[in-house]
Amino acid sequence: MNILHIDSSILGANSVSRQLSADVVARIAATAPGATITHRDLGETPVPHLSGRAFMAAQNPDGAHEPAVRDDLATGGEVLREFLAADTVVIGVAFYNFSVSSQLKAWIDRILVAGQTFRYGANGPEGLAGDKRVILAVARGGLYGEGAPAAAFEHGETYLRTVLGFIGIGNPEVVIAEGLAIGPEQRVAAISGAQQQIAALAA
Repeated sequence: MNILHIDSSILGANSVSRQLSADVVARIAATAPGATITHRDLGETPVPHLSGRAFMAAQNPDGAHEPAVRDDLATGGEVLREFLAADTVVIGVAFYNFSVSSQLKAWIDRILVAGQTFRYGANGPEGLAGDKRVILAVARGGLYGEGAPAAAFEHGETYLRTVLGFIGIGNPEVVIAEGLAIGPEQRVAAISGAQQQIAALAA
């Protein structure tokens, strides 16, 4: 089994999403002896945001490009290969200003690639990555779950479900710790509840 572990928080050791994603990876790896784990830390080593020059160069990757663009294409290619090679993808999802971090968005822009993870056909777009298991480990400071007053402001988990569905992954598994900024007791309870969700994940 190839496990791709993505972290997107900028908070380092203080990040709850990092803690949860590591726990998810440990849970999955414990049931898959010999699993290969690739960890990409987008907070520590961000993937460059997609630029117009890089986007156009990707249409002609063998053309003559300046060094910075070649480096960008190489990074994008590596990110895509990691994703395509993974059987299971675990994403630590930090929730900033009602959505995912810009670092995670930059990574997403490198894996949504026509002809690789989706294609357009006579009946519209078709996802090509549906053979993967994806687990989202989400940490949110407030309460944004179904029925919460702020539920309409939740554009992180919902965005990722849309993106993943577009490339054929229709049922990602989601572990959530929320209300982390409300107070110490809520924080402890939220993390404990998320860890119980992790323990219940299928092997």
